[in-house]
Amino acid sequence: MSYQVLARKYRPQKFSEVIGQEHVTRTLKNAIEQERTAHGYIFSGHRGIGKTTVARILAMALNCRSSDKPATEPCGICESCTEIRAGNSVDVIEIDAATNRGIDEIRELREATRYRPARDRFKIYILDEAHQITDAAFNALLKTLEEPPSHVVFMLATTQPEDIPQTIRSRCQHFSFRAVRFEEILNQLKDLSGREQIEADEDALALLAEAGDGSMRDALSILDQAIASSTGRLTADQVRNLVGAAPSGVLEEVMLNVGRGSSEQVLRRVDRLIGEGHSPTHFARQMVRFLRNAVVAKVAGGESSLLQISSDERQRVVRVAELFSEEDLVRHLQIMLRTHAELGYRQEQRFHLELGLLKMAHAQRLLPIEQLLSEAGLALNAQRPTGKPSVVPDVKRSESPSLARSTNISPFAADSARKSGSKPELSTSSSPLSGSQPAPAGTASVVMGSAAPAVVARPVPEISHPPASPSPASAPVLHEPQSAAAASSGEVRGSVLTALADAGQRMLSTMLESGEWQVEGNDLRIKVASSATVIEMSLGADAKRLITATASGVLGRPVRLRVVPGGVPQTAPPHSASTNGSGRGRAEQDPVVHRMREKFGAEIRTIIDYKGKR
Repeated sequence: MSYQVLARKYRPQKFSEVIGQEHVTRTLKNAIEQERTAHGYIFSGHRGIGKTTVARILAMALNCRSSDKPATEPCGICESCTEIRAGNSVDVIEIDAATNRGIDEIRELREATRYRPARDRFKIYILDEAHQITDAAFNALLKTLEEPPSHVVFMLATTQPEDIPQTIRSRCQHFSFRAVRFEEILNQLKDLSGREQIEADEDALALLAEAGDGSMRDALSILDQAIASSTGRLTADQVRNLVGAAPSGVLEEVMLNVGRGSSEQVLRRVDRLIGEGHSPTHFARQMVRFLRNAVVAKVAGGESSLLQISSDERQRVVRVAELFSEEDLVRHLQIMLRTHAELGYRQEQRFHLELGLLKMAHAQRLLPIEQLLSEAGLALNAQRPTGKPSVVPDVKRSESPSLARSTNISPFAADSARKSGSKPELSTSSSPLSGSQPAPAGTASVVMGSAAPAVVARPVPEISHPPASPSPASAPVLHEPQSAAAASSGEVRGSVLTALADAGQRMLSTMLESGEWQVEGNDLRIKVASSATVIEMSLGADAKRLITATASGVLGRPVRLRVVPGGVPQTAPPHSASTNGSGRGRAEQDPVVHRMREKFGAEIRTIIDYKGKR
């Protein structure tokens, strides 16, 4: 008797022997037990995971002669079971739909369904690779599949269910098969090795299970080949040479050189691998899998069940994950995914592989854009005396001295501290981009927000009975970007209107622009030519806080806002929001954009004016 490969020799003959498809076998067994079997089934999923095998087991269960009705588990010894297992049953017809895909073959099948089975209960048609059938042939089968004779059952097996017309899928019960898990394949390989009396290392079987990529048939086929190539005990090195995988530890060595930024060592390692006959495409695929596992180890831990790899490979992945941050590993994975995709249609595969690895080595020198933007914001804040406040000071709440210190916290540092579980440190020195000295202790606190840096004035304690003629020496000295004496109502007006325009408060900005502005002590009085009802509707709580905070920042002291009716429309002086004009003009005058153009020599090509879309 000729040799039979392991995939056929140990092919499951019962539902209980099928591995990794419990959701399918349980449903089919319950349907047979409850006598609720359908006339059409679609089995879809990855290659080599048991679609055709389950179709044959279901055919044996429906036609098993061990009882007077379909059995939940075929006996495997009656004539029907043995003939179906051998593939020569008269009433179970297996059709290769990749070859018999035309309308003529489907017409012959349709005509044959009119005749009752020769011996068994059902006449069963198993169509393998059913997605290869043409649309015209599917249309010819449509009516028969919808209302077949009671003795006919159709089973369609396919790897691409989306190519089967919806009219066919709606008339069948669809079972989606899952890829077999790594542990299940590994346990099956151990069991079969014991039955075949093959000595094999666990790492070698783990490599075979990983090479199977969720397919039990692929893993068994590689195991057959590995047994034939070995002279004694099956080792991991033999399996690596067989499947063309890189030697153990090479991927870790490459990532160590990437972490050190040693481009020369990376290129030398690639040269040795290619000189030994390794495929660049296969090496890139290995690197993608290795980096994916490193990301999982970094996020979920080295003992996570998401890592379906051997114990030695798990240790190497954990060591690499400790060398890089989560952002760096994700960046490296993106580079290798792009490189692997390019190798599929590029001629000079070695050059593209080397280019991808060099990108990974140089990526260590890149700064995150969040850090660069935060440093630019801090530098611009040191140069600009006032800005749009993003935090409104509460003048009635006393602050402790510790809160009055500078709180220049980079968003990048805050995000890194959040991920590491530590508290972000306050920035006590100026940004490298600004080149300025640390701010004095008496200056205003700078708060970095999501929109723009803010200058928050320290609150001045309220005095219930102020002296009639305060002495200049006794008056509190406020070290603010702009003194109250230098600030005028025009400056307050321009700053407030600019802040309102940036916040999208156009109607309120137009109404206040034509009003009469007066600054009297700690009161900002705006008299507008509108009724009290219009003022109440236009001046919301958010707008009021924004105006109060902006005016307080310009004047250097907390102010109270009063908007009263009865004013005469005034001619508004031009301010920064109106002089910008178009979106391009505002973009060119933006300090952050100006800073980036100076640093990188960039130019503005496209402007998307979100302000005009509000």
